Amino acid sequence: MKSHSRKWLSLLLLALAVLAGCSRSPEARSARYIDAGKKLLTKHDAARAILQFRNAIQVLPTNPEAYYQLGMAYISVENYPRALAAFNETLSLNPKHTGAQLRAAQLLASVDDPDTLKDAQQRLKALVADTPQNADALHALGLTELKLNQPSDAVQHLEAALVFAPQDLVGAFTLAQAKLRQNDMKGAEQVLHKACLDSPKSADALVILGRFYAFQSRFSEAEDQFHRALALAPKSGEALFNLALLENQLGRKQEAEQNFKRLSAFADENLKPLYGLYLFQEGRQNEAIREFERVAKSDPENRAARSRLIAAYQIANRTPEAFKVLNAVLKSNPSDLDALLERSELFLASKKFDDAETDLNRVLHNKSDSAEAHFALAKLNLARGNTLTYRQELDEVLRLNPLLLPVRVELAKSLLADNARAALTVLESAPPLQKNAIPIIEERNWAWLGIGNTTQAREGVNQGLALSRTPDLLLQDAILKMAAQRYAEARISLKEALEKAPDDIRLLRVLAGSYAAEKQIPAALAEVRAHAAAHPKSSEIKYFLGNLLLETGNQAEAKQAFSEAVRLNPGQTPAVMELARMDLKQANWTDAKQQLTNILSSAENPQARLWLGMLEESMGNHSAAMVDFRKVTEADPDNAIAWNNLAYLLTDYLHQNDEALKAAQKAMELAPDNPDIQDTLGWTLYQKGLYQNAVTQLQSAVAKGGGARPEYHLAMAYLKTGQGSLGRTTLEAALHKNPGLLEARLAQELFRTEGSSPRTR
Repeated sequence: MKSHSRKWLSLLLLALAVLAGCSRSPEARSARYIDAGKKLLTKHDAARAILQFRNAIQVLPTNPEAYYQLGMAYISVENYPRALAAFNETLSLNPKHTGAQLRAAQLLASVDDPDTLKDAQQRLKALVADTPQNADALHALGLTELKLNQPSDAVQHLEAALVFAPQDLVGAFTLAQAKLRQNDMKGAEQVLHKACLDSPKSADALVILGRFYAFQSRFSEAEDQFHRALALAPKSGEALFNLALLENQLGRKQEAEQNFKRLSAFADENLKPLYGLYLFQEGRQNEAIREFERVAKSDPENRAARSRLIAAYQIANRTPEAFKVLNAVLKSNPSDLDALLERSELFLASKKFDDAETDLNRVLHNKSDSAEAHFALAKLNLARGNTLTYRQELDEVLRLNPLLLPVRVELAKSLLADNARAALTVLESAPPLQKNAIPIIEERNWAWLGIGNTTQAREGVNQGLALSRTPDLLLQDAILKMAAQRYAEARISLKEALEKAPDDIRLLRVLAGSYAAEKQIPAALAEVRAHAAAHPKSSEIKYFLGNLLLETGNQAEAKQAFSEAVRLNPGQTPAVMELARMDLKQANWTDAKQQLTNILSSAENPQARLWLGMLEESMGNHSAAMVDFRKVTEADPDNAIAWNNLAYLLTDYLHQNDEALKAAQKAMELAPDNPDIQDTLGWTLYQKGLYQNAVTQLQSAVAKGGGARPEYHLAMAYLKTGQGSLGRTTLEAALHKNPGLLEARLAQELFRTEGSSPRTR
């Protein structure tokens, strides 16, 4: 009996060991990781799901399903390049994996690059050949052919897809689009009608048909479909939203508003803010903000609602209220990283840079891989003028998230100013699915133009224009045509671009330049005048016209254009500066002072402050001038002219020679080759009794063409160093050039008292 028991026990232990071995096998462990990842994906926890799928790959690198599920997880977080890489790895292990074949082809078909689309088309054709009843593959193939401008083939495959999936509304909508591409309006309508018949209880089908009618301006029929959809599904947000949009388009504001208000009561988080957004669009900012406040208060945990409220406060210039909301959040939860990030952006907009940096450092301390925080830090460094650190932070953002296309373009734009090749490297490092995006193509063309490679630039422009005729691509086309002296053709591209972007001054500048290249200045002026007349409310165009008039010597009309620009936009600082410059040249001190004061009343402007200081100095208000020059040096420590003017006033009128010398040396450090600055330094050294040092600086100023003033100063310095004869010769030369300067009298008086006086003129 005991022997039998021992035998059964041995068999049981053996079976358990076998089972344990199976459960510990790579196949079983990989499967468990995959199952765990799928469960996490259903809970929308993609980050942890990705870790599980990676674990599955690690224990069994030859498991194609693990790579496929990893690709699906990457799609859920919109990381398409990594998803495509995972699907390609799946297919390398199992070339017949239908899911991976379809998903990889769909990703390739999502771009606008013809070569990539053709690759997707070939993959999908192969998949359809293997699985001819695969509706998803047929639909993807039809959509790809539609993007390749092959509507006939697209219609054929989309119709086949609907045979196998007659209730597929997306497929019906795509087929209708293909019919429209063939100008088959009736056919498109029939497709959508059939979709409604095939899905008689589908409100979505009726909404799609209604949108088709709205697109055709068949508004009563569109409205009827939206009402039918609401009769089927009273809680259909899509139907109510489209009805509200239609009512608003038809000018039935009261009905539209009521329906937008109804949407705010829906449970769908995407519908709740629509009423507030409608009010904002209608210019009713305070009502919109009250609505955003209500939505945010109803769900304090809804961070999207809070962010929307903060943005509305900022747009309405109610920043203190935005701070109040975020400060309250952070008081109750100091670790709310979203609130810290938003508050840092408020600090940045308020120019409270140290406070912004403190909040950002707190975010990064808790989440060092926050691309959003590094992007905000980049903006902070840009505001502080730290260009190198700004670029480094943008580079870090892209390292953390290579898919952020706007950041890549921003970094390239920044680099283009001084290193086109570096900009090109950044653009070429874009993920494969982004390399042929229009913003990338545009910036890549600018980089090629910056390098001087017109051949590559022309290829890029042709590629871009085949996809979209954007203002930048048309401008690049015009620049290349001008380089080939095809000015008339360039103007055709520029005028097309101006129709799309009438306020883009770059286009006007190149257009005027095309006429100037052919010595047709009156034609350029006439073209710009006509454009300004066609857009009478554009301050920017008026400002450009003023500059062009100024360049052609028409000061009266230029002043009128600048004045009109300021009337249209009182905040048009460049136009106000031009008016001030013109008044300064004409010695209209009162008008010039008023213009500059207006600029400075709204914001500190170092250039305006410098001009105001120079104006005060011209009027003899030396104390006021010094205050202005000091403010310039505080706001712009690298402004050599401000340091120079401050030094001159300090030594000539306050006799504070030690402080004057520091200011003069600072100016000299910033602009060592400026003869006026060397003259000021030399004169300051003279006033301190350092005559030999003064001679060295003043000789250099005279040699560099500084004019009569440094010659008078040099003459006096020569006299003080015992070189009276050389001093008298220098004084004679200065008197010959400009005897009316104050320095002429000073030098003559010195020579009368300390040496023989030269003959006066």
